[in-house]
Amino acid sequence: MRKTTLIMLAIVTLSSCNALKNTVEASSDLSKLGGSWELNYISGPRIAFNGLYPGKKPQMIFNLADKRISGNSSCNSFSGKLQADDTSINFNEPLIVTKMACPGEGEAVFFEMLKKVNKYAITGDTTLNFMMGDIAIMRFKKIQ
Repeated sequence: MRKTTLIMLAIVTLSSCNALKNTVEASSDLSKLGGSWELNYISGPRIAFNGLYPGKKPQMIFNLADKRISGNSSCNSFSGKLQADDTSINFNEPLIVTKMACPGEGEAVFFEMLKKVNKYAITGDTTLNFMMGDIAIMRFKKIQ
């Protein structure tokens, strides 16, 4: 009986440590999100990435202190409220967007994919993946 109790106690202790570790690691992603990011991959369109964005790649800036996002879609500037926690993010709130005429489909594809994003993951402090469920649909690199 005593041996079973010790084993159960060890399992509970290890589980608690592991849960704490996951919480600490996950919470650090939100702080890593801050700063400027440049898009380098987008799924969906049959047009090559460089064909969608021949001149300028979309960029996003995350201001964690003000809980705001801003950036450029490769043509128009945008800004809005940041809705994110340690692993989830969404762009359901309307963004304020300038209205310059933009050539090609790049901007439309960018904003359509943003609407589908519900999670994010940061790897190596320099790669930000926007995901729909468990599938990465957009990838950004950190701009220094």
